[in-house]
Amino acid sequence: MTDLVVRRLLIDLEAPFARHWCGGDAFRTAFFNALSMSFPIGEQFFIDSVRNGYKALPAAEQPKYKAEVQGFVGQEATHRRIHSLFNAHLERQGLVNAWGPRAERRLKLMEGVHPLHWLAITAANEHFTAIFAEWMLENSDLLDDAEPRLKTMWLWHSAEESEHKSTAFDLYQALGGNHEWRIRWFRRVTFIFLGDTLRQTINNLRRDGTLWKWGTWKSGISYLFGRRGLLRNSYGPWRDYLRRDFHPSQQESELSRRWLADNASAYTAVGA
Repeated sequence: MTDLVVRRLLIDLEAPFARHWCGGDAFRTAFFNALSMSFPIGEQFFIDSVRNGYKALPAAEQPKYKAEVQGFVGQEATHRRIHSLFNAHLERQGLVNAWGPRAERRLKLMEGVHPLHWLAITAANEHFTAIFAEWMLENSDLLDDAEPRLKTMWLWHSAEESEHKSTAFDLYQALGGNHEWRIRWFRRVTFIFLGDTLRQTINNLRRDGTLWKWGTWKSGISYLFGRRGLLRNSYGPWRDYLRRDFHPSQQESELSRRWLADNASAYTAVGA
């Protein structure tokens, strides 16, 4: 099992930040803002999924997972709080979060559904965030022109997502989850996640007044599909999830541990 440390990020999110905080780039800013808008609702769903999955385990199996589940819940709760503070600034800038309420309506349909399905959805989303986190850490220089506080926030979040990417997956397996349902939910989550990201990014750009500017979409095409583009370099890791023998640990690297070691002054362990 993974030893998950709950960390308190030492940045000031009370002070406002520029509208185009990501190096003055409208597309990149709108894209990151869109992702952040999904996190408070999403992180709470992941917390509930893992908690309920843990409770569904046989009592004899629970001690094996207890520490990791506690660490997962602590990390995700911290992410939810930090991004709620970040999102409050976006609201003051005039942006409207349509993704969060839409996700909340969908999640109400999950009430009463077996914890295995919750875990399958969470594991699929965690795979997406882990892919994005790995890409972010590998291409951290692309945030060098961003607001320093926010660069730290996104890379810290990425490092912790990489740390706990196996938790929901392992609980799903421990409860007897099968490959077919894992893949069925993964395909659905892929469609929903990409669609919601695009819709909210466009919504942000429209409200920002930059949707129809050529520079906006030139930046977007480069950032997503260029030589180092996020989507261009994510297809392989995305496809790996379809294998029967897949496990998130197969995609591990040293990038998360290295960032946490090199940036220890940016956070403190809770309780330390």
